[in-house]
Amino acid sequence: MTQTENSSRDRILERIRTGLRTVAPEPAPTNSDRVIFEPIHNSLERFQKECVANLMECALTGDSAGSARQLSTVFQSLPEGEVFVQEDAMLHRLVELAAPARAIRWSSQSAPGEASQATVTLAEALIAQTGSILVTACCGGRGASVIAPCHIVYANITQLVPDLTTALSRLSQQQSFERNSFACVISGSSRTADIEKILVQGAHGPRRLVVILQAGTD
Repeated sequence: MTQTENSSRDRILERIRTGLRTVAPEPAPTNSDRVIFEPIHNSLERFQKECVANLMECALTGDSAGSARQLSTVFQSLPEGEVFVQEDAMLHRLVELAAPARAIRWSSQSAPGEASQATVTLAEALIAQTGSILVTACCGGRGASVIAPCHIVYANITQLVPDLTTALSRLSQQQSFERNSFACVISGSSRTADIEKILVQGAHGPRRLVVILQAGTD
């Protein structure tokens, strides 16, 4: 059989052959000293600053009683409806002290419902450099941080680390990745400005992210 002529194919193949014969130049050296993030002098101040930039709410408390009062204040600002809470002894204590006049669904009972007004979870780590929260499946499953319009995170200041590298190293040492099916870094409320550059919060997850950061221990 006679091969039919195909000039377009021949031109493409010739360009490929030419490219293969051409020696690619060595890439220009990169400046490894280039600063991407500002240096961190005070992790707490940096985290609070980044929280503001990320449209997050960060409440600093001194003890569990103060954390419970802050949790109660957030509960009172929410519409009526159920709240999903991660199954944890500390969160049981906080919810009991906050005494919310609403239904509580614990993660040991089921996954968060679509009608949940908020979820309350723990954090694995807080990242000062970017004002981010690192959570894993321990928080109550993948839906715990995305389903409800408000995500409330309770953490202790001992969980505050300067950067993501330190956070991942700490979790690796604690073997958290072996015990969980996923890990997630959250940097602020869900938002987008794709349409007409108008910022919309709650585009594909919580429109409100609240961090209750306890500085002291009981």
